[in-house]
Amino acid sequence: MAEERDFYQVYEVFSRRGKKAPMQHQFSLLAPNQEMALMMAQENFMRREDVIDVWVVKQSDMRKMTSEERQRWTKRLDNKQYRTTKGYGYLRQKWKEKEQGMLDEKEILSWKEVKKK
Repeated sequence: MAEERDFYQVYEVFSRRGKKAPMQHQFSLLAPNQEMALMMAQENFMRREDVIDVWVVKQSDMRKMTSEERQRWTKRLDNKQYRTTKGYGYLRQKWKEKEQGMLDEKEILSWKEVKKK
C-alpha cells in the first residue's frame, strides 16, 4: 500500500485564456509522472475551455511563505498608507481652494471693458 501511495504525486494545473491574461490555478490531480499529468490536464481541461497555455507543476516543487516570513512581509508593507484612499482626503479641499482662485469668463471679459474706458 505504501508503494501505491508513493507512485502517484499531486500536480497543480494552471491555465491562461489569452496572451495578456494571467495564469490561473484550475485544479489539482494525481498522476504517476509529469508527462501523464500534462496529458490528463489537457484531456480534462482543454477540451472544455478555450485556453492557449497549460502549466502542470508538481505540488512538492511549489513553496509557500512560512508564518514568520508572512509576518515579516506584512510589517515591511505596513507603512503604505499613501496607497489607500484615506490618504487623499485633503484633495477635495485643495480643489475647492484652486477653483476659487481661478478666473471665470465674466471676470476676464470685464477686463476688456476697463481698458476701453
